[in-house]
Parts: sequence; structure tokens; C-alpha cells
Amino acid sequence: MVIQGKIVDIQNKRIFKGEVVVKDNKIIEIREVNHNNQNFILPGFVDAHIHIESSMLVPSEFAKIAVTHGTVATVSDPHEIANVLGVKGVYFMIENGNKVPLKFNFGAPSCVPATSFESAGAVIDADDIKQMMENPDIKYLAEMMNYPGVLFDDEEVLAKIQHAKNNNKPIDGHAPGLRGKDATKYIDAGISTDHECFSFDEALEKLQKGMKVIIREGSAAKNFNALIDLLPENYQNMMFCSDDKHPDDLLLGHINRLCERAVAKGIDVFKVLQAACVNPVKHYNLEVGLLQKGDFADFIVVDNLEKFNVLETYINGELVAKNGESFVKDVDFEVLNNFKTDKKKVADFRFESSAKKIKVIEALDGELVTNKIEAEALIENRNLVSNTTTDILKMTVVNRYKNEQPAIAFIKNFGLKEGAIASSVGHDSHNIIALGVSDEMICKAVNLIIENRGGVCAVNASKEKIVSLPVAGIMSDKSADKIGKQYAELDIMAKEMGSTLKAPYMSLSFMALLVIPSLKLSDKGLFDGNTFKFTSLEIK
Repeated sequence: MVIQGKIVDIQNKRIFKGEVVVKDNKIIEIREVNHNNQNFILPGFVDAHIHIESSMLVPSEFAKIAVTHGTVATVSDPHEIANVLGVKGVYFMIENGNKVPLKFNFGAPSCVPATSFESAGAVIDADDIKQMMENPDIKYLAEMMNYPGVLFDDEEVLAKIQHAKNNNKPIDGHAPGLRGKDATKYIDAGISTDHECFSFDEALEKLQKGMKVIIREGSAAKNFNALIDLLPENYQNMMFCSDDKHPDDLLLGHINRLCERAVAKGIDVFKVLQAACVNPVKHYNLEVGLLQKGDFADFIVVDNLEKFNVLETYINGELVAKNGESFVKDVDFEVLNNFKTDKKKVADFRFESSAKKIKVIEALDGELVTNKIEAEALIENRNLVSNTTTDILKMTVVNRYKNEQPAIAFIKNFGLKEGAIASSVGHDSHNIIALGVSDEMICKAVNLIIENRGGVCAVNASKEKIVSLPVAGIMSDKSADKIGKQYAELDIMAKEMGSTLKAPYMSLSFMALLVIPSLKLSDKGLFDGNTFKFTSLEIK
């Protein structure tokens, strides 16, 4: 097979007319040839850190869409399914992903459960990590979110890190806001990347200390604007990632969109492509081609180097997408789940109180971090209730693995004026998380999730809408087109009910993520992410 075009040689920073000769899934020759083909041939894009589960698609369905955007590989952390199903969930992702051409490169989740302050569906200990690290299908130790464990020399945490080192596998970081001596100790433990930097200065410090910084632009957390100006000087040590990408968002674009935005800012195209294509392959030792003789034939054809409109995507020499059409085939898979809670009563969401003031989670649009604020309590019949006038809404997290009393908190900035929204995608333990204008509506939404054994939904007095997620309660068994359309309709309904957030369900899914400050809700109670302790809802 011979493909002609303008060849983008990132390594030598040159573009020349030529052709790529492919035989038996490898590039056997790249030669300079004069021709009239004006398209560009370049290595495929790599998402350097993503939870495939956040797309609500199994890997084989995710692949169908990603290849149309020129993505040939991902560095995938199966942390979400692991919190539901443990090691069994990790191998489900690997087996499903291996049935399609896209190269998923799964890691071993390092923090299952993410903390001891929430109820997960499984535990992955250091012995499990040892076995996974010895498996060639596991490429790295996934994000070490338990940075306090690293800083305080927790034996279990250090054992997991050591197992990765013993197998010469990279260790991913997750340390939002960590600076100074703490950042130095964290990096010195052998942790080599961070995708959680949300300020220029923080990212610069971590780069100066030898870390690789991954610029994240997902459906909820967006750090591109804050960090992109670091790329020109640090392009050899930076990458791009999505982290979490919802299905409607994935249909619109992937890493190709970040390249377009970076080039539009005037950044040298070779530096941009170094971050988007080359650095993840080299850092994680991926079996992904970089458009060199002898490499796997993983490359893309685009019409220009400004918009990066992907015309063709090749993986191992196979044409997997052309002009927006995917050739990735359907695969069969078993539907696994772990959902063991019974339907709830309205009374389960009462919170008896006589407090004048309460602590409130302030959600910030496009951020995983929240603020801790105070608000006047609204009490009816001794029950703390939502106040739509001040946009202080009742929120709950319900343990989905066994029957327990729902945890209650209050949250600002979701803006609902009617109804409720709920989801069994609730990082990191994936319990049911819901908020609404009344206990009745919250109960209705929670029970709709329980009836479907997983999903995301919106309810009001006249209608209810759900995207069912039967695979581990976090992924669909349907196609991206179908789920993307359903999810977009759900997003519209939430906004019609008053939500002003760009991605209300993505934001909702992070309101139980305890490892990111300041105030979050677990199924066990309100949690202060700064002190790493439970805190009371009422201000006495």
C-alpha cells in the first residue's frame, strides 16, 4: 500500500512531498517523491489520559468515533469501572478494547477505592497491583490520587508505586494545587505526570521539577487556556488529554480540536504535534507508530495544518476511518454490573434541623474544584429544604452497593427552578448522586436510576427522561450516535429546568469526588477536601 501526500516529519521539523509505503502493518519505506497531492500525512493523535467510561461508551464503541477525529491511541485509566467491579472490570475494558484497531493502552488503577471516606464496589490492593504490573497488557500505574498517602509514606501506597518501578512502568500523577516541598516529595517518589494543574504557575513549577504536564480539556475540567502558553518553551515535556469526555462532546472532536486551537494561538505546528502525537508514545513506551521507517503504520491524512480536518485514519496499516465515516466494526460483549440498593422513600431525604446557617458546596462551571460557602437555612416542618430563590439546592449521594441512609448536602450554581437531575456516574465510587428543588423530585430521580440499574436522568412534574447505563451503571450497551443524541436531549432538559452550567451532568458527576477540594459529598457525609475530614452540614 502506498499513500502519497506532504509528509510531516515532526522529529526533523520539516514537511516534504513524498509517499509512505506500508506492508504487513508496518511502514517499510518513506520516500521523497514529487506529486500533486496537497494533503498532509502525520502521526495519529494520542489522548494522554482518559477514562473511556466517562464517554458512557464501552471501548469498542468509543473507538468508532475517536478514529474519525484522527485518534489512533489513548492512555486509558479504567479507574471508573474498577471502583464498581474491581480487577474484573479492568480486564473487561482490555478485552473489549482488544477487539478493535484503536490502541487503548490501559493502566492499573492505583486508588480503588479512591478514599476510605466513601463506599465503592471493590478494592484493588498492592497485591492486585503487583499482578497487574506483571501483565504486558497493563502499560502503567494510573493516576496516584492519594497524594496524602505519598506525602505521609503510606506503606500500601508506596508498595503500589514500587511494583510499577519493578516492572519499569511509568507512574501517573494527580495532585491539584500541590506546590513547594510537597510537590517535590511527590515527584521524587517516581510520579512522572500531572493532568490536574489548573494554574500557569503550578504547571511551570512542576515542569521545572521534572514532571511532564498534560494539558487537560475535557467536558467539565478545562485547563487549556490556563496552560497553553507554557507549550512553546516546554513542548518536549507536555501532552494533551481529555480526562473525561461525554458522548455528545466526543462526536464533535477530540485531540484534533486542541491542535487547531493551539495553532490558532500562533504556536509552532511542530511543537503542537510533538505534544499531541509524539510525547505520549515516548513517555509511556506505547506500541504506536510515529511515521518512521519500521514503525507500525499508525498515521492520519489531513487537508491542512490549521483546522486538522481528518480525511483518513490508518492503524496498523488498516484504513479505519475516511471523511468522517468509521470502519470500526460492532463487537459482542457481556453486560456486567454491580447494583444492589432498593428504591427509596421521600422521607429518606429529610434532614431534620433547626440550624440558622448551613455549609454549602459552591460548584464552579468548568472546574472540578468547588468553594465552601455559607448560606441561610430554609426549614419547612423541621426539614432542611431547597431554596430555588437563592439557588441553594438539596443534594444527595445514595450508596448503590447496599441499602444505607442517603447522605445530604446543599449546593449552589446548578440553577434548577423545577424538577431534579440524577446520575450513577459519580466519581469516584459511582454511587447515585442527585439534586433537585424538592425531596419528592430528588426521590423520583433517584428511583428512576435504581429501576434502570444505572443511568443519568432528569425528572419534573410532567416528564422524565433517562439515558440508561447498564454496563457497570456507568456505560451504555448502545452506539455513540444513539447515546450522544439521548444525552444531548437530557442536557437540554436540564437547562430548560433552569441549569446554567455548560455541562450539568459532567459537573454533577464530580460533586462526590473527595480528592479534589474544597467541599464535596460522599455517601457517608459532607467532606472537607482541604482538611481531608468529614464536616457538619449545620453551622451551630
